[in-house]
Amino acid sequence: MKRAEHIRNIAIIAHIDHGKTTLIDSIFRAAQVFRQNARIEERVMDSNELEREKGITIRAKHCTVEWKGYRINIIDTPGHADFSGEVERILSTVDSVLLLVDAGEGPMPQTRYVLSHALRMGLKPIVYINKVDRREADPAAALNETFDLFIELGANDEQADFPVLYGSGLTGWAVSDPSQIKGGEARGMDALFETIIRYVEPPAADLDAPFKMQVSTLAWNEYTGRMGCGKILQGKIARGDEFLRMSAGPDPEDKDGWSITGTEPARAAQIFVTRGLERIEADEAAAGDIVWITGPGEINIGDTLASPELEGEALPPLSIEEPTVSMFFLVNSGPFAGQEGQAVTLRQIRARLEREMHVNVAFRMEDLGRPDGVKASGRGELQLAILIEEMRREGMEFCVSKPEVITREIDGRVYEPREDLVVDIPEEYQGVVFEKLSKRKARVTEIQNLRTGLMRILFSVPTRGLIGYRGEFLTDTRGLGIMSSRFAGYSPWTGEITPRNRGALVSLDTGEATAYQLENLQERGTLFISPMNRVYEGMIVGENARPGDMPCNPTKRKQATNHRASVKDFTVKLDAPRKITLEKALEWIAADELVEVTPKSIRLRKTILDDGERRKARRQTA
Repeated sequence: MKRAEHIRNIAIIAHIDHGKTTLIDSIFRAAQVFRQNARIEERVMDSNELEREKGITIRAKHCTVEWKGYRINIIDTPGHADFSGEVERILSTVDSVLLLVDAGEGPMPQTRYVLSHALRMGLKPIVYINKVDRREADPAAALNETFDLFIELGANDEQADFPVLYGSGLTGWAVSDPSQIKGGEARGMDALFETIIRYVEPPAADLDAPFKMQVSTLAWNEYTGRMGCGKILQGKIARGDEFLRMSAGPDPEDKDGWSITGTEPARAAQIFVTRGLERIEADEAAAGDIVWITGPGEINIGDTLASPELEGEALPPLSIEEPTVSMFFLVNSGPFAGQEGQAVTLRQIRARLEREMHVNVAFRMEDLGRPDGVKASGRGELQLAILIEEMRREGMEFCVSKPEVITREIDGRVYEPREDLVVDIPEEYQGVVFEKLSKRKARVTEIQNLRTGLMRILFSVPTRGLIGYRGEFLTDTRGLGIMSSRFAGYSPWTGEITPRNRGALVSLDTGEATAYQLENLQERGTLFISPMNRVYEGMIVGENARPGDMPCNPTKRKQATNHRASVKDFTVKLDAPRKITLEKALEWIAADELVEVTPKSIRLRKTILDDGERRKARRQTA
């Protein structure tokens, strides 16, 4: 078989925070992608502002480095479980994976998830034990756990005989001999480059065969529309060449099979390749290259782009992850609408969500006929929160409802999404964690005593049991706990989960909050606002210390008389209000509440603002 000997295609996979993006920074420096005096930001691949703030990779990124005459195409993949579906498809475009494992933590839930897909696709991984220079690092133990994971996941002999590198992505070095970890030898990334060149097979490259590629990821351009990205499997394509776009889907006559569902002639309007971090336009591309192509009016994940002579020879469709969590995106009906951003109409909300569907195949939108909003579904709570944050930074104002899980009916029974949850906690906090998670229908599957004085507890828990728990978990463990989860499929409905056990402090008036009244209110619960903050009727201004909502008037002023001087306000002592972030707001709200999102503020409110109307609605549902 002919191969493109000068090309290597590899994806970097790992659990969240194990250092993928930081390692790529060091690869860029070692390959001299940037000039010597260039000022380079950390985590240069996290080009999105939100990615930098949250320290996570949200969307897969492509880059290319040149080393000793070889072109290495590298794909940085998301590590968070909510974006893991993208990893599955990315693996179809590469010939190997670089698996990063934290030398202190060892393999984690997402490590298992991405590795299982790589092994199932027949890829032979390279293992990089990262962060070996840290005090808590134990490279030998991390390697042993990784090898055990390979065997557990059914790796064949070739896959289990993986090359191992040790190093630090942060300080930029890699060695293949563990005895060199603390040595004084000259260090750099040469060992990594050499291992990639030696162990990663060059892509198949029959340049004389008709052109064929499969779309694995999508991008969007306002001028050219959707761009399909994938690896050219055979042949060549030049700008202006004609080809066919063939779509495939489930076969209606064979539940386990698939068939071609559509064929459309198209022309390659533009071809893009990556050089360094830049996506540049090219006149042509050949087998082995990872490219972006524009031209077809519609491009979808899994589409086969091929020469007209290959009509009817589509590739099997790629699996696309199904959403597990949904919420309503609603027009802002509050009295402050339009004062801090663009008060969008339902048509504008729908248009923005349709644009999201162009690039995020795990995202769905349903118009249920409501005059004030639409239902949006995603892979997880974080994925939807990222979208909401992007929309508010675009200047939009709107409201969202509480996230809810998407259930299925199988053989007459209700099934719900389930997660594999891993928590690392100091031993003294295990009691409160067990208690809280048991109330959320979690079941312990394994307990491990870690080397670092922590306990690792593995749970199986319904997805809805984790909604609203992350903030509570950090509070219960004094910020010392670490939790991560991944989607593990569907299981029978486990019964009702007790909702938030505290009510809300709900404003009865519109105006500015006063220090005088807030001092009284803070004795009844925890405040979310400060003096002089504007509030409106139906807005939630705090958390009640008891179950049930408590109406209040935070705008009430003290009556100044000759017996009570108004200057006494200067002696008011108020606790710092609880800061409400978007993620905390989505976790906290109940089914009859909304989060009002504007470019400047995150507010909590009742769905029905008028107190009398709320009482009437409660009586009707009682």
